[in-house]
Formats: sequence, structure tokens, C-alpha cells
Amino acid sequence: MNAKKLFWILFFLNLLNYIDRQVLYSVFPLLQQDLALSDLQLGSLASSFMLVYMGFAPLAGYWADRFPRPKLISAGAFLWSAATLLCAAAKNYGGLLFSRSLIGAGEAGFTTIAQPFLAEYYPAKKRATALALFGLALPAGSALGYFFGGLIGQHWGWRAAFMLAGAPGMVLGVLAWTQLTDSARQRLSPAKRPRLADYLALLFNKAFLWICLAHAMITFVQGGLSAWMPTYFHRYFDFTVAQAGTVFGAIVVICGAAGTFLGGKLADRLLTKTPKAYFITIFSGILLMLPCAVAALYAPNGTLGVLFISLAVLCIFLPMGPVAAALVALSKPSVRSMAFAFNIFIIHALGDALSPVLIGRASDAWGLKTALLLACATLLPGLLFTALSANEQRAKH
Repeated sequence: MNAKKLFWILFFLNLLNYIDRQVLYSVFPLLQQDLALSDLQLGSLASSFMLVYMGFAPLAGYWADRFPRPKLISAGAFLWSAATLLCAAAKNYGGLLFSRSLIGAGEAGFTTIAQPFLAEYYPAKKRATALALFGLALPAGSALGYFFGGLIGQHWGWRAAFMLAGAPGMVLGVLAWTQLTDSARQRLSPAKRPRLADYLALLFNKAFLWICLAHAMITFVQGGLSAWMPTYFHRYFDFTVAQAGTVFGAIVVICGAAGTFLGGKLADRLLTKTPKAYFITIFSGILLMLPCAVAALYAPNGTLGVLFISLAVLCIFLPMGPVAAALVALSKPSVRSMAFAFNIFIIHALGDALSPVLIGRASDAWGLKTALLLACATLLPGLLFTALSANEQRAKH
């Protein structure tokens, strides 16, 4: 199959994946007012999605190593889009919690498969850049979710925001079903398909596990900021709901996209000089993000707050392409879908499945500023895990 055609179909699916995921956060204040929810309940809407998402990922990885991946990708798009539409029909917290959780099952079926599927069509020297470009859908989709969610929510209500977010995925689901082919999988004979022992070997791959843990710390902070920064702008800088969604959405799409692209390019360039290129880029992004985040949360006004959080977002997105490329490099082709599934499980179990609800709980107790500062501190062990993964990879070579 043509790599460009594959890339663009998967890219736009990934874009909608993040729009549908993030639109919730821009309408937090509206949901809180309409359904009388606490910060803890708001956080749990984000965490419930992640719990289902990470739990479903290993099943999706198992199926992807055995069945046609384009059909699984299409089915995932149909499921998460339908669940987003169900959110619009929710009458209470329980209904919203169920619908939001169901989105996680559909998106796990896509995300687990898409990156290793795409990586097979690019050589190693271009892989970090290709995966970083694919990863641009994260900041772009997140930004569109914040922007349209806040704008539509303020003018037409939060139900309209979910309706408009969910509908396009149905169209792209049909496109994936009819246009994608899996030529790489067609060449894989049943005898070469992975066994249980091949999957278990991933659990003894120290370099792989350390980088998954480092990715989990990054994801903890990304998930926390994604869920709560629009609300932080609303509470501390007196932005309206629409302003908060628009400003943070612009930050994510501009700075997140720049960081993702730069991280992939930097890693591929460094790879010609050192095999530790992916790890150097990941470590640098984590290290640079910390002072920027602290400065943003202690900023005396909205202008400085926006400036420093922009720098923090740029830095925290630098590792996106290199992390995906490292996972490809540290896993065998026959178990690559499951490797990404394991990674998804780990990063969400220890990352953004916990951070929104923990930040919400800490915010109820000590205030949102303190809660976000504590969340950013989880990047410190992320530095250690990255160094350990690099050391383990060097020992193998």
C-alpha cells in the first residue's frame, strides 16, 4: 500500500481521536454548572475513559497481531464516534460516565494498531520524523477539541459540542474500511504469528519497560495539564470558558505541534551520530519542561502564564516521536502491536488515568495551583527511567 495514502488516512483518524477525547475538558465548567458535579467527579470522567482505554489495549494488540488491521481500525473509529454522540444524550453523571468510558474502548482499538502499522512503511532513518508527523494530530486534535468545544459549548451548550465532535468519525471509519490494505500482514504466515512466550519476553525487556515508565511520567503530566489548564485559566486569570478553551487550544496546537515535529527531526538527526538519540531527546524534553511549568503556575498575570505554559507544552511534546520510534526499535515486528498495547496500558495506568482525578482531589483539598505543581513533580522519576532505558540499550549493543 502507498505510504502517503496510509499516512493521511491514519493521520485524520488520529486527529478526530484527539478531538473527541479532549472536547470534554473545554466544557468542564458547563458540565459542573448543569449537572452539579464536583472537581473529583469531573476528573473521574477523564480517568474512566483512560481506565477502559488502557484495559482494552492488550485485547486490541492481541487481535491486531492476528486479524486484518484496517478492519479493526475502522471498527474502533465507529465505536468511539458513536460513544461521543452518546455523551451528548447523557441525562446525568452516570450516563456521561458510561458514554465517556465507551470512547476508551474504540480509541484503544485504533491507537494500539496505528503507530506500529505506520512504522512498517518507513525506514529506520525516517521513522522518528514520520511518527512525529503522525503525532502532530495529538496537539492539533486537542487544540481543535478545546477550541470548538469551548466555542460551541458557550454558544449552544455542551451537548452540541459532543454532537459535532462525534459525527465526522463515522465518515472516516467507512474510508478506513474501504481504502486501507494490510500488505505487511499478508506476508506474515500463520507459523510466524506470535506465541504467548513472545509476548512474555516483552515483560523481561528492561530497556522497553524503562522507556514505558518514562513515557508514563510524561503522560501523567500531559493528561493533567490537558484536563485542568483551561479551568486553571478560567479560575486564576479570569478567562471565559470560550477564551480558556481557545487560548489553551492555540498553545497546544502551535507549541505542541512545534515540539512534536522538532523532537522527531532532532532524534533522526542525532541517530546518525549516536544510537542513544531517542533517549537524549526524551531526557532533554522532560528536563526543560520542569522550570517552564513552575514559572507558568507562579506567573503573576495571564500574559506571563500563557507565555511560560507555551514553553512548557513545547518541551513536553519533544519526546513524542522519539518515544514511538524507541518502542519500534526495542520490539520485534511480530509482537509490535502488543508492544504498543503494553505501552498504552502502562502509560495510562500510571499516567493520565490517574492524574485528572488525583489533581481534582488535590484541588478540592489544597487548590488547583498546588495540585498542578505536585503533578509536574512526577517528571523527576521520568528523567531517571529514561537514563536507565538508555543504559540498558547500550548494554545490549
